[in-house]
Amino acid sequence: MDVDTRVLRYFVTVAERLSFTEAAKELFVAQPSLSRQIRRLEERLGADLFTRPGVRLTPAGEQLLAAARRHLTEWQETTRLVRTTAAAGRNVLRVGFVVAGGGPLARRARAALTARRPEVTVEPKRFEWAGETQALRDGQVDVAFVWLPADLHGLRSEVVATEPRCVAVASTHRLAARESVGIADLREEPIGWTEVAPAAWVDWWAVNPRPDGSAPVWGPKNDNVDEMLEHVATGAAVCIGARSMAEYYAHPELKWLPITDVEPLRIALAWPTGTVNPLVGEFVRAVREVATG
Repeated sequence: MDVDTRVLRYFVTVAERLSFTEAAKELFVAQPSLSRQIRRLEERLGADLFTRPGVRLTPAGEQLLAAARRHLTEWQETTRLVRTTAAAGRNVLRVGFVVAGGGPLARRARAALTARRPEVTVEPKRFEWAGETQALRDGQVDVAFVWLPADLHGLRSEVVATEPRCVAVASTHRLAARESVGIADLREEPIGWTEVAPAAWVDWWAVNPRPDGSAPVWGPKNDNVDEMLEHVATGAAVCIGARSMAEYYAHPELKWLPITDVEPLRIALAWPTGTVNPLVGEFVRAVREVATG
């Protein structure tokens, strides 16, 4: 009997959350659709996987959970190896990043590598909020500039740069005339946020909790940087980003202000343990040389 890996991923998410509602949110699927997929899986297996009402794993579900996790891990690793081997065979290095990624450091390192190895093609690949690490595990990229904090299990990494954090406000905002702000100045400001990224990543960027123990005022949600900055430009929210975002996303209706009293962004270069693309090592060395040169 063939079972789609997508359905197994659905099952594992429900089993880990023990909530169809929470699992559906995490998977970005409608709850009725998720429930139907799990019911069909149960019918195909001839066994109940969850108790109802109340979501608990049955003994059969416990057995499937362990096997499904192994299968998904093995399939992910196989997919990564196939994709990485194919890229290496074409002399291609795929470099992942989010938003402004590694900034000027990344661009200088790419230039240094191609100057040394003109036959190599470097393909920059952009991902949405906190998507770089999953792209590494799935084999969509060979190496990535990762904005910390991030889940780096199974990956090699080293911090290669830091950037101050800034806040973007509308050009008509009450703070727009300032040269800089402190985090307390944003106490009443709605902060743009996303459900796409892990909660810990969202909290770090929003500085949640604040130094005085309070929580941010949560503003409109977004799925990507363009949506977020549209909310900011119309005055519906402010957003906190890195200095490279301020340089890259200059806009006449936005004003970026340094935040003077929060820790900076740390940018790590990360790559899978046991990578099969020899260009990864050369790129890591190029980044180190540029970072220290």
